[in-house]
Amino acid sequence: QVQLVESGGGLVQAGGSLKLSCVASGGIFVDYSMYWFRQAPGKEQEFVASVNWGGGINYTAESVEGRFTIFRDNAKNTVYLQMNSLKPEDTAIYSCAAYKVYRPIPTFPHERYVWGRGTQVTVSS
Repeated sequence: QVQLVESGGGLVQAGGSLKLSCVASGGIFVDYSMYWFRQAPGKEQEFVASVNWGGGINYTAESVEGRFTIFRDNAKNTVYLQMNSLKPEDTAIYSCAAYKVYRPIPTFPHERYVWGRGTQVTVSS
């Protein structure tokens, strides 16, 4: 099955931007819908954004709508999360996940996904 590696996290001031990448290997990337989640310290994991296999259908959570954009480049086996107008409350570990079924707001059990290790995003005020 596919393996996922995230990159692009870091420290940024409030109002700044970051672009996260998640590169897939070892599988057929277009078989998978892709998801971004995040987990802030002391909080439960939160869904951020989803995109279907072809990239034509995507959804972003209300908490980040208008600031974050998910998109994918199947030629590069990569899904991205462009994050603009970052806020301190966006500070979290961001993880990408793959699953062969698409739902705009996923409700699948955690173990159904293939997960990356995550990348830390820290937004200073």
